[in-house]
Amino acid sequence: MKPRLLDLYCCQGGAARGYELAGFEVVGVDIDPQPRYCGARFHQADVLAYLAEHRAHIAAWYDAIHASPPCQLYSKAQRIQNRAHPDLIAPTREALEELGLPYVIENVEDAAGELKSPITLCGESFGLRTYRHRLFEAGGGFTLTGMPHPEHVAPLRKMGRAPRPGEYIHAVGNFSGVEQVRQDYGVPWMNREGIRECIPPAYTEYIGRRLIAYLAPVG
Repeated sequence: MKPRLLDLYCCQGGAARGYELAGFEVVGVDIDPQPRYCGARFHQADVLAYLAEHRAHIAAWYDAIHASPPCQLYSKAQRIQNRAHPDLIAPTREALEELGLPYVIENVEDAAGELKSPITLCGESFGLRTYRHRLFEAGGGFTLTGMPHPEHVAPLRKMGRAPRPGEYIHAVGNFSGVEQVRQDYGVPWMNREGIRECIPPAYTEYIGRRLIAYLAPVG
């Protein structure tokens, strides 16, 4: 049987696909409906309420947990616009530590001060046409090491303009080149909104393979 991973704040499932490629069966939870979610099952629920409601059973149902709390609190654009967003990293970590399972918490670079000893993954390390730095904190006994980080040489195409040969796509906002990013990331089921929020599956496949090894019985 495949080990099971609980995918919290799952959106359309970029993280889920990577963990599936690593060998997990993945179940997603998100407060919003996610008809495009690619994991084995999906539950629409507030994540912290779901963890509290099922606290007694989660350790029996799952082998590991991934969480990608919304990053808007740490977004420069949101701060400029004075939009208020809740801090979900700390309460999510507290709930995961209580469960005692190995876990990974992911977020953007501006959340570095809220994460414990995170590693940084970059699309350049995986041969993708993007940089898209994301931070990953490991816990519950699981630890992570990073990858070599190549120098950034290719320019990023921004502001909705189609990328020219040799340019990387900055897939945020109303970016151009949705089909190119689908192919590059390996997320053919996603729309533009999902891509804006997603982790390229290569990142969580890398993490997932190490998590599988950590969970494997000794001997």
